[in-house]
Formats: sequence, structure tokens, C-alpha cells
Amino acid sequence: MPRGPSPPRSPEDGFVYAPTLPDAIEAPALEPRVISEREALRLRNGRWTQTAESVAEEWPIALQYNGISHAVMLATPSDLEDFAIGFSMTEGIVARANEIHDLEILESSLGITVAMQIASARFEALKQRRRSLAGRTGCGLCGVEQLDQARMAVPRLEPVAARARFDSTAVASAVHALRALQPLHDLTGATHAAAFADSQGALSFVREDVGRHNALDKLIGALLRARQDITQGMAVITSRASHEMVAKAARAGLPLLAAVSGVTRLAIDTANEAGLCLVGFVRGADLTVYAQSCRVRDSALSTSVQD
Repeated sequence: MPRGPSPPRSPEDGFVYAPTLPDAIEAPALEPRVISEREALRLRNGRWTQTAESVAEEWPIALQYNGISHAVMLATPSDLEDFAIGFSMTEGIVARANEIHDLEILESSLGITVAMQIASARFEALKQRRRSLAGRTGCGLCGVEQLDQARMAVPRLEPVAARARFDSTAVASAVHALRALQPLHDLTGATHAAAFADSQGALSFVREDVGRHNALDKLIGALLRARQDITQGMAVITSRASHEMVAKAARAGLPLLAAVSGVTRLAIDTANEAGLCLVGFVRGADLTVYAQSCRVRDSALSTSVQD
């Protein structure tokens, strides 16, 4: 049996699952191709049963710039325009979304190519540091040839974002709300999610993917395409917060990143370098602030945690 509610079938489309979401939340319905059904043998309470399991699809996605393939990522085959724009921004390939002049999605029997045309100056810079990223799901460092390439440079937050303040209850509320807005995870148990919330903890954008980096890239791409003001909001993720996740959030200009799981030492250093507030282990009303703790306050106590 599937992990969540069985999606209705259509003779033409196969799987179709359109969850009911609040009107204010921008989260696309699942595309049929993101899920497959496979036979499996399940052991539960000492009994073996033959079941049909819903499993997440994982496709090779090639990202191409001005005719040159730059990266091949394994990702959920949905929201690919968001993914390509977000990846281009968070990897420092472009500084603004309008530096991507054209984007085309090309499908083949081998996978999907997202072909982009970027500004000539950006393409020249890209050619100087080309690398292959083919490898594990959402792997951010595969193909790095030198140790000094392993750490992504991050800019300092813009002053308006650096002044953002958040109540601890808003952070906890955003993470809690995200759990109910992951239809692909509900069906497969195999995906991550990333969401954007305002300073009150109200979610407005959600994206899912088999890769945690990919989910965040998709979210950032969606925010860029919508021209969303993110300077007073936060990104919440269902994974740990590593250096790459913090660097991507910082490059997008997000003032706070909140993770369900833990953080790494390099993630903390990167967050402090960028001036980004980093929160981990958000469970219920509990959380831990690892960087820029003066940004998080507790309204019940009328206090602000100090660095």
C-alpha cells in the first residue's frame, strides 16, 4: 500500500494527486511522472505481505548554459524552471534572474535538459570555473577538483534583510505547518521539502524534491520568478542545514534558515560570515539558534537571545 492516501488514477495520466492547500500557498499539484508504483514485499508485525508501493521518481537533469552542459543533477522531474533558476542563482552562475535570457526544457529517453541562455559576461565567468556535478542526489560538491573550491563564497546580507527579527513561535509554527504540505513525501516517504514563510510564520511557497539541495533551489527559483520580497521572511527545510544549504540561502538574500534537523560547524561559520540567522532542531516549540541569535526573540518573555 502507498504511504499516504491512494491517488486517483486516470487512464491517460496515470497517477494524479492534487492536495487541498490554503489559497495563499503556492505549491503546484504533483505531476504524474514524479511517482511510480512498484511491487514490494513488506514485513509488518511478523507477517509478510505483497504490496504495491508508491515510490519517488529520480531523473537525471542536465543544466546547460549557452549550449554547454555544466551540471547533471539527480532530481524529482517537476518544477524544473524553478530548479534551473534557483540553481543558477545559488551557485553564483548569475547574480539576478534577469541575466537568464531564455530557458527551454528538452526531454529525451535519457533524461531532461534545461537549456538556458545567460548574459555573455556571466557565461565567460562560468567557463573559467566549469566543473562536473554528476553524482549523488542533490550533491553540491561532486566534481570539485581543488580543496579551495569546496567552500562556497557568500555575500553579506543586504541591510534591510539583516535587520529582520523573528519570534521563536513564528519559526516553530512555520516548520510545523510544512509537515502537512508535503504530498509527495506523504505518498513515498522519500523526499525533502523547502518552504518560504513571512515573519509571522505564515507559509506562502512550498517545493519538494528527492534532494534537499534541489528542494531549496526550487524554492528560491519560485521566489525569484514571483519577485517575492524575501527580506523579512525565512526558509524552512525538512533536512539538516549544511554549508551548501546555508550558502544557497545567503546568496538568495534570505535572512533566516530553519532546519528540522541539526547543523554543521561549517554551516554555522558560513551563516555568521553572511549575517544569516541559522536555526536547527526545530521540534514542536523547541529550537536551537546557532548563528545571529539576536534575530530571534521570545515574545512570551519579551526577550531577545543574545550572541
